Amino acid sequence: MSNIVFMPVIKDPKRIGRSGGYEWSIKSWKFWCVKNDCELVLLEQPLTDPAQMSIAWQRYNLFKLLDHSKMDYDQVLMVDADTIVHPDCPNFFEETDGKYCGVAETGCYEWVSRSIKKYKEEFWSGTTIHPWSYFNGGFQIVNESHKEFFDIVLDFYHTNQEQLLDIQKKNGLGTDQTCINYLVEENSIELKLLPQCYNLNQLERKNLLYLAPQHWWGDSLENLYKAAWVYHFNGIPGNPLQRGSDYFMERAYNELYSG
Repeated sequence: MSNIVFMPVIKDPKRIGRSGGYEWSIKSWKFWCVKNDCELVLLEQPLTDPAQMSIAWQRYNLFKLLDHSKMDYDQVLMVDADTIVHPDCPNFFEETDGKYCGVAETGCYEWVSRSIKKYKEEFWSGTTIHPWSYFNGGFQIVNESHKEFFDIVLDFYHTNQEQLLDIQKKNGLGTDQTCINYLVEENSIELKLLPQCYNLNQLERKNLLYLAPQHWWGDSLENLYKAAWVYHFNGIPGNPLQRGSDYFMERAYNELYSG
């Protein structure tokens, strides 16, 4: 059985400058999958109205979709479509030990702390998670042993849909990410955090993206390429150069794959 890279690639017209780079993400992951004997599976159409259930939540139908397609698989990476994988990225499936895997969130700890606090108040007063073990939702590796857990995830969403939509609308504290962290903890899912190199995110905060003429680090992505294997172009703020994730994804793909 082969491993699968599963990527939702449904463009959101409301998120200008972010979903335009999906084609470069797909190309990079397609290359990596061929090189590592994996299969790339794309979710190209929403399963339900995204206004009622965001694509981030819909992806937890993963096992239902694979079973419906009668696909055999060993492990599955769920990865966001605003990522570019380096062509020489090692096969991270060999590092999982068969566990639920993610990569620690290393972006805005203030946001993470607020999100943890809010969702704890609303749903998980008896459960504690910590910022240092909080993982980013854009890179999760699972296997068939997690099928029942994903049913629990979906049941949680459908049971609390109105409350979750209200929190997301009023507080700006993410969609599924903090919830999946709590659900993993609450259900005693054995979690392994992989090295940051497999999902380096919030790149602007790490001085790896050139967004303004006054930035002292120069307009090069070489330090980015040396820092990690998978580059997650999320959280890029508005900037004088009007560079969004689509710009950087196209640029990174062309620089890494031009040879």
